[in-house]
Amino acid sequence: MNRLFVVNKPIFRTSNGYMGYVKRKYNTKKVGFSGTLDPFATGCLIVATGQYTKLFQYLNKTPKSYKATLWLGANSPSLDIEKIDSIKVTETFSTSKIEDTIASLKGELTYYPPKFCAKKINGKRAYELARAGEEVELKTITSTVYDIKLINYNHPFVHFEAKVSEGTYIRSLGSIIADKLKVDATLSSLHRIHEGQFYFENEKALNPFTHLALPSNTYLGEEEYMELGKKLTIEYFKIKSNGIYLIETTSFFSIIEILNETVKYKFNRITKFK
Repeated sequence: MNRLFVVNKPIFRTSNGYMGYVKRKYNTKKVGFSGTLDPFATGCLIVATGQYTKLFQYLNKTPKSYKATLWLGANSPSLDIEKIDSIKVTETFSTSKIEDTIASLKGELTYYPPKFCAKKINGKRAYELARAGEEVELKTITSTVYDIKLINYNHPFVHFEAKVSEGTYIRSLGSIIADKLKVDATLSSLHRIHEGQFYFENEKALNPFTHLALPSNTYLGEEEYMELGKKLTIEYFKIKSNGIYLIETTSFFSIIEILNETVKYKFNRITKFK
């Protein structure tokens, strides 16, 4: 079964672990997801089954939006509620101070990812090293914060919403806000609202080909050449420029790459959405 949809990941479940629920519900063995959510985070998680698991890298998944709560005075090495090691009473700030501090993050932002993240260091996940008590050294990354705003401030909880580029760590944004306020703080909740065009809609099946971040091209030759996976030549394509393209035939879709007048399949004979 080929299916693309969005689940609403519950709190305190790993993204990978939640796939067990998906496999049982849809009676399928081949399941994948895109955009890992931390165990304490909830919300939009893109899931695919069957052939559609091959399409994640081509989906239109940016920008992403999140709602988060920052707990002022709480400290956690993981920057979330999983590893809180101390709680202090902090001063109450003016709403304008909180608003200005949050607004200062808008734009291009360079920062260190959380030590408890899924980035690999010498073949191991950073969070595996951090949990083992080993030193974690991560390089800075750059993200774009398209929009960020205060939703509500009820001391010591700061509720904010952010629209960001792919790969942004909201835990790190919370840490930056805390540093600017000169207090300890950690995220106590995180909810992903959407990823690009993907929103949770009760696990409704989606047409993947309306969600691909790929230009369309037209194959002018005999369709059976593509159906049989035969070698393709550039003169049979409407667009001949270098790039990766979506090709639609009568009964299926393919993804091909044109590079220096050579054509190769990325994926072939993907069943159409019904």
